[in-house]
Amino acid sequence: MTDYLMTPLAALPFPAIDPVALQLGPLAIHWYGLGYVVGILAGWWYARRLVSNERLWADGKPAMTVTDLDDFVLWAAIGIVAGGRIGYILFYDLPRYIANPLDILAVWEGGMSFHGGLLGVTLAMLLFARKRDINAWSLFDTISAVVPIGLGLVRVANFVNSELWGRVTDVPWAFVFPNGGPEPRHPSQLYEAALEGLVLFVVLRLLTHTG
Repeated sequence: MTDYLMTPLAALPFPAIDPVALQLGPLAIHWYGLGYVVGILAGWWYARRLVSNERLWADGKPAMTVTDLDDFVLWAAIGIVAGGRIGYILFYDLPRYIANPLDILAVWEGGMSFHGGLLGVTLAMLLFARKRDINAWSLFDTISAVVPIGLGLVRVANFVNSELWGRVTDVPWAFVFPNGGPEPRHPSQLYEAALEGLVLFVVLRLLTHTG
């Protein structure tokens, strides 16, 4: 969509991007949900490359196999989605979900807790490492190197959804968010997409590939 919401001169116009990326009959595919799916799949692809590169591992012996990562991706997805959703429900909007329990399943509409997702995927890594007799710290290192991909994509989706905006400000790149009141605010989602996504990915890339 190319329409823009009316904003004060001190702020940038917020682009009226439809949160629904694609509508297939009754099925609505949201940018937020795509951020998670693409982030998990791209992280899986990158993790496979890390494990396949023997030069990155002590004595050229990776701590896990590509097949292990192929199997772990489902564990990771469940940990991220279940943990993130449960964390959000318990700590951010419990009364709403008690009143409307079916809304718990509508993860594509937003409502995920970073802290809950972190705990969920951490638990998934611990259980998987124990099941496969993998050094848990090596699995942590591998997964942490790919996490910025998903973080960056989901933060951009947060911006599209007009959520998690920042404080009121007069900086020239501020936005007036549709549900953030009339004042211009920091686009904190984009800050996090750049720092937690791009910058953190580059830092971890340097740490994993130099030594």
